[in-house]
Amino acid sequence: MVDITHKSTTLRTAIAQAIVKVSKTETIEAIKNDTVPKGNVFAMSKAAGLLGVKRTPDILPDCHPLPIEFTSVEYEINGLEITVLFTVKTIYKTGVEVEAMHGSSVVALNMYDMLKPIDKGIEILSIKLLKKKGGKSDFKNRFRTDLTAAVIVCSDTISKGEKQDRAGKAIIEKLETSNVKIEDYIIIPDELETIQNKAKTYQEKGVDLIIYTGGTGLSGRDVTPEALIPILDRRIPGIEEAIRNYGQERTPYSMLSRSVAGTMKNTLVLAIPGSTNGAKESMDAIFPSVLHIFGVLRGARHD
Repeated sequence: MVDITHKSTTLRTAIAQAIVKVSKTETIEAIKNDTVPKGNVFAMSKAAGLLGVKRTPDILPDCHPLPIEFTSVEYEINGLEITVLFTVKTIYKTGVEVEAMHGSSVVALNMYDMLKPIDKGIEILSIKLLKKKGGKSDFKNRFRTDLTAAVIVCSDTISKGEKQDRAGKAIIEKLETSNVKIEDYIIIPDELETIQNKAKTYQEKGVDLIIYTGGTGLSGRDVTPEALIPILDRRIPGIEEAIRNYGQERTPYSMLSRSVAGTMKNTLVLAIPGSTNGAKESMDAIFPSVLHIFGVLRGARHD
């Protein structure tokens, strides 16, 4: 199955449709009057659909087993056509489109099975996804595309040329996939005044996003939080919590990180771990959703 361990858990919704077309009005009347020999068509088909949606990963090999937290089945009769509307919700790392389509198809098949003794001309039409919501794709067009960023690697060893930087380059890769332009990429030693001066310089130049990697641990030379916190106008604890929570689900050592997030006027400043995995996971935890801040800073609504 596709690796989804890097994804964040969000509310996912999918609505699928199936259309069952009968060949005579007597069939519709039998359904309405509950005189179909095999029983109540709508109730039994709904039950079949509920069972079907839960068994989706057992039937389709690439589907992830996931918690189905809400399912509804609705019917609409239009002439000889019965439209099945199947809704599925979950709070998980991947969507439920296939589950909704599978559920609607099982409902339609059960209706066919129950009605075939009284109608030999039944057809199943138009099984398709009507709507999906949740996940990264649902938000991809909501963010500004003119944002700029400076990436600053804080490391004594890398600045001396004793070690290659990979964390900063991983951050740049993530920013580029989020349509953020890289204004600058530099490597500096773990010096408190240097860290502060770089933040002030980039903010004065109008850079939207300043990301530091490194210096957030607990060694004597890890001073990035001490440098940044005094010059921030406002801290944003939710971003910090999201980074650590995401990391803690993947390694027990994330609780030791002192990641920092805050604003200097309309510039967002982030300080994240200097390890390659720590930097990647921190970016995965908050991007691209964190870019919504630039709309909020301009007075946009959260919805």
